[in-house]
Amino acid sequence: MDAGTGGSTSVESVSDADHASEQSPREQRVEVNQQGVRKHFVLDTNVLLHNPNSMFKFAEHEVVIPLTVIEELDTFKKNNDETGRNARQTIRALDRLREKGALFVGVSWNEQGGSIRIDRCDAVRTPSFTLDLAINDNRILSVAAALHAAGKRTIFISKDIAARVKSDALGIPAEDFEADRVSADYLHAGYLTVRVPGDLIDELYDERQILVTRFEEFVGITPDGVHRLKVEPTANQFLLLIDELDESHTGLGRMLADTGHVIPVTGPRKPIYGIMARNVQQTMAMELLLDDEIKIVTLTGPAGTGKTLIALATGLHKTLREERFDKLLTARPIMPLGRDIGYLPGSKDEKLSMWMQPIFDNISYLLSTRGAHVSEVESRTTEQRLDQLMASGKIILEPLTYIRGRSIPHQFMIIDEAQNLSPHEVKTIVSRVGEGTKIVLCGDVCQIDNPYLDGLSNGLSHCIERMKGQRVAGHVSLSKTERSNLASLAAEIL
Repeated sequence: MDAGTGGSTSVESVSDADHASEQSPREQRVEVNQQGVRKHFVLDTNVLLHNPNSMFKFAEHEVVIPLTVIEELDTFKKNNDETGRNARQTIRALDRLREKGALFVGVSWNEQGGSIRIDRCDAVRTPSFTLDLAINDNRILSVAAALHAAGKRTIFISKDIAARVKSDALGIPAEDFEADRVSADYLHAGYLTVRVPGDLIDELYDERQILVTRFEEFVGITPDGVHRLKVEPTANQFLLLIDELDESHTGLGRMLADTGHVIPVTGPRKPIYGIMARNVQQTMAMELLLDDEIKIVTLTGPAGTGKTLIALATGLHKTLREERFDKLLTARPIMPLGRDIGYLPGSKDEKLSMWMQPIFDNISYLLSTRGAHVSEVESRTTEQRLDQLMASGKIILEPLTYIRGRSIPHQFMIIDEAQNLSPHEVKTIVSRVGEGTKIVLCGDVCQIDNPYLDGLSNGLSHCIERMKGQRVAGHVSLSKTERSNLASLAAEIL
């Protein structure tokens, strides 16, 4: 049903459903199960194309897969993209279940009594309203309608909004598949604002570290100003400290992983390729990017907040000046804004240059007189220096299409526009990281061009929440646009 909605995927273990959002099917199942009622979840094709493990996310209840869904999966299995891989994985999983029993009767797959059944669609009763059963979408819906009419607790699961609207019009409860969505209430921002006595701020900078337990009596405020939380910072989370009596007296601390201490953050004293932090969030970002102990950094924020520029500046600094990494690898998903212009002529690099122009713009800016040594500027133009760095392999621009199966050691990796990636794609990319590699994921979860993802189901949000509290991970949500006064105004009012 609306098979195009299968453009994203998220492969997880069954137990990972515990991390679903507050309105996830799993938590609703638990609530109903306490009343002793068994649910019947009818899955749409796009759900299985989105996540081939989705049929195993419904614990002790029955999953019903209409035969029409199997026919639609069969048409997708020849594709070489994510939908094809997910269709093949789904079919293989069903084939393994077939060895345990008859799928048209129902096969139990876990100790809780959860079962999966394929409905032949031959016992469909046309309800009092009219459904054109020549349309695959309606045949799938009619299976749910027949179960609902038989008095069974039926829920239709689809990622197609129009299908959910039709289901609701037929009186059948419908939900999105939400097992891989993060909580809508609070997406980890990477820092809290805490009002504390001024003496505690001074002590932090005088002693260079303070036990985190000293802050537990205070209440932290999330960046949106809505949520108030007890201060229990996770690894590499920042605390923006404000004097209770004097708001101009502030401090910035970071929870040092595995130590139980908060350390002061001052930021680099010298420009990094001509770049200095212009606000406190950029200071936090540079602190994480310059720390070699942190292997994965996620940066979110509106356009113009400096995510990509700061990541590239620190990447160039670590690669070319400090020589901590062999190469600077940058990549971004091929996702057009608006109507696609079609095929591009030329070699791989020539085709890719159109998509990588934002990266070229930032690197050229950093290699200009603002970030380069005077001697380097006098000897070569910015374009010559960039061409030389790319020819020598110090800077690599890669499409994400060919990253599967690779191992990438000793590189500084930057994945721009990561909000357009699915959770499974982010998992594939991060799992390519080899020994000594640092990876940075940048993006704006409010500007998603992928039609099959939203602010809570995209891979960047998924990575932020799952990596929260890990010793090698850090995150900062930037909020203030620094590109220009006009860009700041546009981000605010348009």
